[in-house]
Amino acid sequence: MTLLPMNDHIAALRPKLISFARLQLRDHTAAEDTVQDTLITAIEKQDTFSGRSAFETWVFGILKNKLLERIRYERRYISWQDEEYSDEDSFENLFKENGRWQAASKPQRWGEPDQMLENAAFWQLLDTCLIALPDNTARVFTMRELMDLTTQEICQILSLSEANCWVILHRARLKLRACIEKGWLTEK
Repeated sequence: MTLLPMNDHIAALRPKLISFARLQLRDHTAAEDTVQDTLITAIEKQDTFSGRSAFETWVFGILKNKLLERIRYERRYISWQDEEYSDEDSFENLFKENGRWQAASKPQRWGEPDQMLENAAFWQLLDTCLIALPDNTARVFTMRELMDLTTQEICQILSLSEANCWVILHRARLKLRACIEKGWLTEK
């Protein structure tokens, strides 16, 4: 099998990998380290890439495993914050006191609902709303919805009860809905 032009693929994927890792880890340095480990593994194991999936999917699979390893490590050895997001100051310039977007930060209106998912601004808004979630809420939501882990797997990794996991997922969806509505769907 011919080896892929790794530098081109990696350069294109790196920003997406860092964004995804940052959502999980809430620490830019830790996200950078994890992505670096992922890219090293991808380069070292490139001869095992069989092409049964897209290259991006394969690399994201490696990243998911690296993230889970790091989360398990942190869960065992590092105490992590509970339900409150401690870095709210980084978002205060985006929102007014009433929770609505600042005029300069407000995304443009959506077009037709069918086009919404193809709208790059929607995905940017969703990323912003995900980052604004409390750490534990964002971690559980992204593990379930973006990493496709089962509830049982999430509960095992994070030492949660299944009922607590479902409550956290419900809260995440409500908070994301409210954020999107404030920033996009509702008029001033």
